[in-house]
Amino acid sequence: MLKVISSHVFLRNRLHPGLLETIQKSGADGVELFAARQHFDYNDRSAIRDLSEWFRSNPTEAFSMHAPLYADYEMGRWGAPGINVIHPEKARRIDAMDEIKRALEVAEQIPFRFLIVHLGEREDTWSPRALEYSITALEHLRAFASPLGVKLLIENIPNDVTRPANIIQIINTGHFTDIGVCLDVGHANLGDGVKATLDELKDRIRSSHLHDNQGDRDAHLWPGDGSIVWDEVYDGLKTAPQIPAGVLEINYSLEESPETVMQKAAKAFESF
Repeated sequence: MLKVISSHVFLRNRLHPGLLETIQKSGADGVELFAARQHFDYNDRSAIRDLSEWFRSNPTEAFSMHAPLYADYEMGRWGAPGINVIHPEKARRIDAMDEIKRALEVAEQIPFRFLIVHLGEREDTWSPRALEYSITALEHLRAFASPLGVKLLIENIPNDVTRPANIIQIINTGHFTDIGVCLDVGHANLGDGVKATLDELKDRIRSSHLHDNQGDRDAHLWPGDGSIVWDEVYDGLKTAPQIPAGVLEINYSLEESPETVMQKAAKAFESF
């Protein structure tokens, strides 16, 4: 598997070339840019230029980008609404897609392969309307992403809309032969189970978010610090028709220095 780490592990810090150097030293082949404006401001041309120059000068690639979840600088802590492309209100859906398109424009300066997309938020339920809005959003974002060389991946999140069977229905109903899945192993452990989710989505998996938990909350722990059986995860991913990248998506912690992150990431990559 391609070894990738999400910049989410440094979410409390502004992303800069020094942190990318740390990621590279861990042995990572690529980086997933986590589009949160307090961390990676996709509207800041100067910051994008600095990161672009680093990627052009180093072998570590910008593998993917996680679409923004909030448009503010506080991840919604002060009441800003989440970015929800299937929200019941049309204006909210349009605003959400416009914000994601602003993030996608980064690909003009920092080329990346995949955009990881959430369909809905935790409280969203499955319905014919959710199916319709999901297809509309994916069609719209795909049309914008394609000329930039970016493909969309749907992430399974802890909601009803992105249960494995529903993701497959969205893809099949929309005839999205070029849209795949980012299997989030930690989220699967909170829902239908890792093995069942992996087996159902295996043909569509193009990337994977690897993090652990105890089955009670979305803790984003390092692999091995929770209850997930990782040998089964790696064996399952390696039997997928297209062996997906393994993206460490670890929760930021004030107690961990960049050097500690580098050491733990390198140890996790050994398991790949």
